[in-house]
Amino acid sequence: MAQSGQGQPGGISYADAGVDIAAGNALVDQIKPLAAATARVGSNPSLGGFGGLFDLKACGFKDPVLVAANDGVGTKLAIAIETGLHEGVGIDLVAMSVNDLVVQGAEPLFFLDYYASGKLDVAAARDVIAGIAKGCTDAGCALIGGETAEMPGMYHGKDFDLAGFAVGAVERDRILPRADIQAGDVILGLASSGPHSNGYSLIRRLVRESGLNYAARAPFDGRLTLGEALLTPTLIYVKPLLAALKASNGIKALAHITGGGFIENIPRVLKDGIAAAINLDAVPVPPVFGWLAGVGRVAEREMLRTFNCGIGMIVVVQADEADHVTKVLADAGQRVARLGEIVARPEGSEAVIFSGRLNLS
Repeated sequence: MAQSGQGQPGGISYADAGVDIAAGNALVDQIKPLAAATARVGSNPSLGGFGGLFDLKACGFKDPVLVAANDGVGTKLAIAIETGLHEGVGIDLVAMSVNDLVVQGAEPLFFLDYYASGKLDVAAARDVIAGIAKGCTDAGCALIGGETAEMPGMYHGKDFDLAGFAVGAVERDRILPRADIQAGDVILGLASSGPHSNGYSLIRRLVRESGLNYAARAPFDGRLTLGEALLTPTLIYVKPLLAALKASNGIKALAHITGGGFIENIPRVLKDGIAAAINLDAVPVPPVFGWLAGVGRVAEREMLRTFNCGIGMIVVVQADEADHVTKVLADAGQRVARLGEIVARPEGSEAVIFSGRLNLS
C-alpha cells in the first residue's frame, strides 16, 4: 500500500481532470509586467502573493471614505469569444467598475480581476488581462491582484467569464451626490463610444435578426467589421471627471448611464421633489443605435431604458459653473452636450421628463 502523499505510478493527475497548472503559471509570468506597468502611489502591484497590498496613507487623504464596486462585462463576452477579439473586454471590465466609483466623487485606487474558463487559453487570457491593465492605466488605478480559475465542466470550449473589483477613496466632505441639487441646475452629458457594456443580449438577438455575421462590414461604420464595431470598449471617464471636480465646486452629482439607460440611472442621484428634464434632440446618438432600432423596430422608450443612446455619463452642475465645467471636460477630450436642467417634479410625473426625440434615423 502506497504511503500517504506519494501517489501511484500511472495514477490520475489534476491535468487528467482538465486543469493545467503549468499553463496557469505561464500566464502569471506573462502578466506580471502588465500589472507592474499600472503601479501608482500607494500600490505594490507585484503578483504571486496571497493578497494585494495598498497604502492609503501614502495617497495623502485626510479623512477618506472607501468606495467599492464590482461588475462584469455581460454577454458582450459572447461576441468577443466568437470573434477572438479579446482585449477590449478587459477595458470594459475596468470601466464598468471605475466609472461607478467616480460618480461618488471617488478616485479609483486599485483593481482586481477574476478570469474563469473551462480550459485556460494562455494567449486569450493574456489579451484580456492586457486590456485590464490598459483600463487600469486609463483610470489611474493599480492592478494589484486577481484570480484565474480553470473549471472544466463549468465552462465549455472557448467560453470564459470575467468579474472585476475596484476600490477607491473620497474625502468625506466631497462625497457625491450632494444634498443641494435644486431646480435650475444644469444637466450635461458626456458622449459614449457606443453601447459600452449594456444591452448585449438584445444586441445579439438583433444581429441574428439582421442576418449578418460578425465578420461582415458594419452597416453603420464601413471601416470596421460588425464584431469590431460592437466590441468598441466602454469609455473610462475617471481622469476628466476628477479634473473637473478639482477645478470646480459646482458639480453636484454624476450618473453612470449603464443598464436601465436614462430612465433608471438618473433618478438614483435625485432627491424627492425634483426631476431631470432632458431634451432628446440634444443627445448625440451614434449610428449604431439607429441601426439597432431599425433592425428590431425598437421603440424609443425601449432604447432609453436599455441603452445609453450616446451618453455614457451625466453631470449635474450649478448653472453659473456649467460653462466652466464644460470647458474643463472638453479640454480633457470629452464631447459634452448640454441636455437640460433640474426642475421641480410635477405631481404624478416620472423622475426623468423627456422632450424632443432621439435621432435614430
